[in-house]
Amino acid sequence: MKNKAFTLLELVVVILIIGVLATLGFTQYGRMVEKARGAEARAILGDTRKLAVAYYLANGTFFGLTEANVNIGTSEDQIPYTCRSSHYFRYQKYVDGLGTAFGCLATRCASGGKSPQGSDANSLYLRTSFVDGSDTWTIVGGY
Repeated sequence: MKNKAFTLLELVVVILIIGVLATLGFTQYGRMVEKARGAEARAILGDTRKLAVAYYLANGTFFGLTEANVNIGTSEDQIPYTCRSSHYFRYQKYVDGLGTAFGCLATRCASGGKSPQGSDANSLYLRTSFVDGSDTWTIVGGY
């Protein structure tokens, strides 16, 4: 009579293979979720850029541009400049000394932001210059 059951070794090998595949899947899933959060930050940076360009076209300079002009602030309907539970990033605006370039920085919240927290070493920066008409992205952290 033949035994048609699996051996213990075969079962252990199958369990190990499933464990390796699950580990790889969870790792990739975490990376993809973090990239999606980065996409949200890029969209918000694009919105701040549009508002800053509108300000520049109306005034001929970025001097006088405030956070309120690019919708960065403390109220719930504004882009947050500090970490809060509704966003993964905090945002800051920058104007160069000539008034011809605007930048906006999105920094991942390490605490106080939407859960799960990330590393505040991860950031995205969008710089728009009217001198050479360029947009420059600086990305730290794989976004």
